[in-house]
Amino acid sequence: MIDTRTALYAALVLRIALGVMFLAHGLTKLLVFTPAGTAGFFESVGFPGFLAYPVIAFEIVGGALLLLGVYARWIAAIAVVQLFGASTVHFGNGWSFTNPNGGWEYPIFLTLAALALALLGDGPFALKRSTR
Repeated sequence: MIDTRTALYAALVLRIALGVMFLAHGLTKLLVFTPAGTAGFFESVGFPGFLAYPVIAFEIVGGALLLLGVYARWIAAIAVVQLFGASTVHFGNGWSFTNPNGGWEYPIFLTLAALALALLGDGPFALKRSTR
């Protein structure tokens, strides 16, 4: 049974956790690996290099929007697609993310967390709620 008194706060916690994760990954791609370095990595794993730029933008802007609660349900739904695409890089590396080149456990977990948020909704303290 769902506890309707606290379920909304579960969505809030999930939204904040995903927002922080996206911001951290996007800023790492921007400031540490650089956009050009990220594009080179994308090419090395079979993705077009130009996709690095919208991915970096989505992770930074999407992360901030999740933290603020601005259309969080829709951002999470888009994140499911982005995260699943990122997961495909790791499918051949086995389950554990500690495997060489990282396994698929962590990216698939994030994909499912984003799906859960998309299904749950924005949670409390959202600045601009998603419409159904």
